[in-house]
Amino acid sequence: MAVDGGNIRKWLVVCVVVVLVLSLRYEAEAQQQQAQVPCYFIFGDSLVDNGNNNNIASLAKANYLPYGIDFRSGPTGRFSNGKTTVDVIAQQLGFNGNIPPYVTARGQDILRGVNYASAAAGIRDETGQQLGGRTSMSGQVNNYRNTVSQIVNILGDQATAANYLSKCIYSVGLGSNDYLNNYFMPTYYSTSRQYTPQQYADVLIQQYSQQIRTLYNYGARKLVLIGVGQIGCSPNALAQNSPDGKTCVQRINSANQLFNDRLKSLVDTLNNNFADAKFIYINAYGIFQDLISNPSSFGFTVTNVGCCGVGRNNGQITCLPLQTPCQNRNQYLFWDAFHPTEAANIIVGRRSYSAQSPSDAYPIDIRRLAQL
Repeated sequence: MAVDGGNIRKWLVVCVVVVLVLSLRYEAEAQQQQAQVPCYFIFGDSLVDNGNNNNIASLAKANYLPYGIDFRSGPTGRFSNGKTTVDVIAQQLGFNGNIPPYVTARGQDILRGVNYASAAAGIRDETGQQLGGRTSMSGQVNNYRNTVSQIVNILGDQATAANYLSKCIYSVGLGSNDYLNNYFMPTYYSTSRQYTPQQYADVLIQQYSQQIRTLYNYGARKLVLIGVGQIGCSPNALAQNSPDGKTCVQRINSANQLFNDRLKSLVDTLNNNFADAKFIYINAYGIFQDLISNPSSFGFTVTNVGCCGVGRNNGQITCLPLQTPCQNRNQYLFWDAFHPTEAANIIVGRRSYSAQSPSDAYPIDIRRLAQL
């Protein structure tokens, strides 16, 4: 019987294609199974922005060297030499690759989650306006609502989408700019004349609570509320307000603690009000306190000066384009006037995911939240 060489070749091609398709499918499924949750949604400011401000008219941008000098893709819009805390958390959660920024997230990509964070953003809409364009928390929530409608279209109906979203992790970390680029900037903003620090913390939490409840109304069920760090210990605060350039500015830190105390209380309120959801608090302030108090335990030798920047403490402004940063970046707590180095972000991210101290997370950490 004659063998048809042409048919054999066709069948071989078909077999190869089928094997490739199946292997790609299994690889995609394996990656999905690797992650502890189906998706991760991120809301925040420059501490976790990964490119949303790149193409808007804003002074709050980091899409140029030396930003990203230690990041695999180079400058991306991240305000660090490398990874941010949410990059680390995504890794800990088992995601293969980083969560995409809202401005570039398309199609099936959004099923893994989206990063909505915007540098200079605050809980209050006016916060950061002197720096130009940014997407406030209200704007980020609106962008998330747009994503939800796309997910409903992809998955077919609202019930399926709601079930899917209920398993995802949501991290929300704003408030820093409401102090840095609002309350403690009396030249541009009147809030410090309108409110005492206690009143301002109340006003912020009241508005924040409404924004977080909107996320709940649009499917969020596992929410991580990240406290404000020690802004009074940043190179910028030290440069402007510390006599010796080393002692943290207590009036700023005290105001931050007022906000954090109320945010932790809000977690209790939300958990009591929404039985089908779980809210947790991450004590970024306390984790940073450890790094500042015991730097050598974490490999840091410089805690009061930015690795890159201008002026006293390298804290007057952020890194200039193509500026040469310090060489021993892993020994610096701060990358620039405001933002931590990748080395610091790795510690904060890991302790947020898996608490190393009872005070790191309340009432549970992200690792346990993912398991619920």
